Amino acid sequence: MEIGNYTIRDYQESDYQEVMALWEATGLSNRARGDNENTIRETLALGGRLLLLWMGSRLAGTSWITTDGRRLYLHHFGIHPDFRGTGLSHPLVKASLHIARERNMQIKLEVHRNNAAAINLYRKYGFGYLGDYDVYIIRDVSALNPDL
Repeated sequence: MEIGNYTIRDYQESDYQEVMALWEATGLSNRARGDNENTIRETLALGGRLLLLWMGSRLAGTSWITTDGRRLYLHHFGIHPDFRGTGLSHPLVKASLHIARERNMQIKLEVHRNNAAAINLYRKYGFGYLGDYDVYIIRDVSALNPDL
């Protein structure tokens, strides 16, 4: 499939508004997730990467890779709705996996069980189902009992 000319490059702070617009258009972001400029900056300072896929002057996709020093985590992997079905997810996932290969680190992601297109993409590139794990999170730590 012809996907035209694209560019993949690392995030720059001047990209923030366009990144947030793409994440909102794809449903990848909301306030509860803590997606903001400071969080991006901090994860990059800790060794993460935020890859941006551009079609000309339009941001078409993102892949946010963070690390805990033990493994990499793939977040906010998404293609703008205007570019879905064009094959652009393939070079973006390859670039993401190249980082894992370079660092020789496992790479993990979460995907909604009803997102068949994403599951098929990830399986094609070697991701395996981890098992019957449920994911739990505390988003609002200010609501925790102060006696803990």
